[in-house]
Amino acid sequence: MPRNPSRPGPEQARIQREALYAGLADGSIGIADGVRRMRHISGLTQPEFARHRGISVQALRQIESGAGNPTAATLDAIGAVFGLRTGFVPRNDLT
Repeated sequence: MPRNPSRPGPEQARIQREALYAGLADGSIGIADGVRRMRHISGLTQPEFARHRGISVQALRQIESGAGNPTAATLDAIGAVFGLRTGFVPRNDLT
């Protein structure tokens, strides 16, 4: 995905949201990639998305790079616009 993609059209956004939800549900998408995808679906830059979600740009950058340790409240603020909330999901790597 490009760093600052243009906002996808309604149909493309729907497809991307469905892929996001499926990947989060099956555990193939982690927090960093999930947050990045949410921002790309929104068509916003990091500063725009951070401001829109009420978090700092630095926090968003750390989350997207996988280096952050966000609180549940921060993740809820990010995911709320996509109808998501923080919760436990089954791990697929346990055998």
